[in-house]
Amino acid sequence: MSVMDNYILQVHGLQVTFTDIERNEIHVVDGVSFSIKQGETLALVGESGCGKSVTSLALLRLLDGNGRIRGGNVLWQGRDILSLPLREVRSLRGREIAMVFQEPSSALNPVYTIGDQITESMLRHQKVSPAQAKKQAEEMLRLVGIPEPRKRLEEYPHALSGGMKQRAMIAMALSCRPRLLIADEPTTSLDVTIQAQILELIKELQKRFHMAILLITHDLGIVANMADRILIMYAGKVVEEGNKQDIFRRAAHPYTRGLLNSIPRMDQAKGTFASIPGTVPDPAHFPEGCRFHNRCGEFTETCLSEPGKIHLENEHFVLCHYPLGQKTLGCRAK
Repeated sequence: MSVMDNYILQVHGLQVTFTDIERNEIHVVDGVSFSIKQGETLALVGESGCGKSVTSLALLRLLDGNGRIRGGNVLWQGRDILSLPLREVRSLRGREIAMVFQEPSSALNPVYTIGDQITESMLRHQKVSPAQAKKQAEEMLRLVGIPEPRKRLEEYPHALSGGMKQRAMIAMALSCRPRLLIADEPTTSLDVTIQAQILELIKELQKRFHMAILLITHDLGIVANMADRILIMYAGKVVEEGNKQDIFRRAAHPYTRGLLNSIPRMDQAKGTFASIPGTVPDPAHFPEGCRFHNRCGEFTETCLSEPGKIHLENEHFVLCHYPLGQKTLGCRAK
């Protein structure tokens, strides 16, 4: 088996645009590439507005009507999802690739019971009777830690707490035993205690089903606990990638270092909080050159030109003229 065969998903040069009300085409995702191995967790990290969720939706061709995939390939076990007929893509959704959306209250249909929503995927993708699907749905709710699962099958989403809705979403996503789970900010709306429970649940189910996970988040605390490899995304581009140890111990891009410095620490003086100045730019007005240069404390005139991808070591790459602050040493990276 070749190295390439180990990857179940390979994304090459993905480009996504949206058309605004004035019919202007705006590039939101620009040349994103990554691969995921069976059983590993890859974290896609960045602030809101960086293009993380759009990337995940594009993988399953779930973009809004004004969204278009303008370039790239999304290979699922060698087949390009972007060139498949839509009916074949629909057969992949839920059966082989499943998604947990970031807001369960809006992702769950309020007019259908929890049981109906979980069994729908089973009936579509598996050769089971309605009675068998209902039994499996009950078992899935029990597996994700929902009490009285038989009763919950007959309830509507409004009757469940936020944590239980998220567990129901996970049960729905895993009902057909997918090989890849895309988890888009799976704990954003939950309190800290429930967050920890949900993340532990996802890790346990990953081991049980030997799933790969694409974890989309802005929270590096979650990443430290969950991820094997990390992609740092900013303004539609991947600006740094590497394994967890490389990113946390030797962050090369100023944006990555800014994110890490923003994590609250126990030894931090009271009333102090590190943050990255400014905000993520509007996709319609991305800066020229390095897109982070107008927020970067290490800016030089060189940063007004487009940086190239630099290989540091192992699988550690960065998109920066001066990785690891090398301008202070007078040795611009080539």
